Amino acid sequence: MNSAQSALLLCRFVYDTSALFLWGISIFLAAMVPPGLRLDLWRRLGKCRCALTLSIGAAVCATLPLQASVIGDGWADAKRLDVLAAVANETSIGKAWWCQLAGFALLLCLSRVKQSRAIGATAFVSGGLLASLALTGHAAMDDGVRGVLHHLNDVAHVLAAGAWIGALPVVLMLQPHFKDPATASVAIRVLRRFSTAGHVVVAIVVLSGAASTFLILGGMPTDWAYPYQRLLALKMLVVIGMIAVAIVNRYVLVPAMRRGPVASAHFYRMTVAEIAMSIIAVFLVAWFGMLEPH
Repeated sequence: MNSAQSALLLCRFVYDTSALFLWGISIFLAAMVPPGLRLDLWRRLGKCRCALTLSIGAAVCATLPLQASVIGDGWADAKRLDVLAAVANETSIGKAWWCQLAGFALLLCLSRVKQSRAIGATAFVSGGLLASLALTGHAAMDDGVRGVLHHLNDVAHVLAAGAWIGALPVVLMLQPHFKDPATASVAIRVLRRFSTAGHVVVAIVVLSGAASTFLILGGMPTDWAYPYQRLLALKMLVVIGMIAVAIVNRYVLVPAMRRGPVASAHFYRMTVAEIAMSIIAVFLVAWFGMLEPH
């Protein structure tokens, strides 16, 4: 991997991570949290949301010249307007880039929208930013009905993954509310909603991921001569670890929270570990998404 490819990998990782967490935060607040607590958490997440939005913008701006450099003849093509125009207007990568640029502009506009409306609007726009990832990658190699199904499957996969891992920071922010008698019942109700929805979301992640693997490889990633399949297998192990942590949180630690603070402290640490594993998984996806599967 040369320097331009390494820079593009970093760019993809920043964009994917930022869009996933922005989508997960906003859809969790919009769908799971009552209005009063929702607006409080949204305000407290202001700096985080700003950082995620700016990260998306920086990644989008850097992606086009980096793609031109990788597709073309090196760093010199990153500055050639004709090459940039060709990549932007004549490739599937360019179509996704235009969508992402428009999405970033919309996110900037949402800073002037009333907060009660901005949450749902942010979920809609960030969901679109994630969905744009399906315009590129290995799904673009398929045509016809198979191609449509592959793209739809990829959209379902990234949206479900974002709804799962992107909500975890907000779950951590609910921790102090469990100890406050005025908000404890609301916080516990939100956590139960998330746990119930989490079963469906995780099932979608697993099933759509398996479908994508089958569509690309025709089976499991067992030919480890190819870096793509090694990284995919490692990502699958990371996801299994995340599911194991989620099961312990849901069926062991959450019921034990009523009996004392020890379970709450363990829940916090396990959720932090789950977030760390999710970031590793996103990095692996960004990496093997640039490689040939076989």
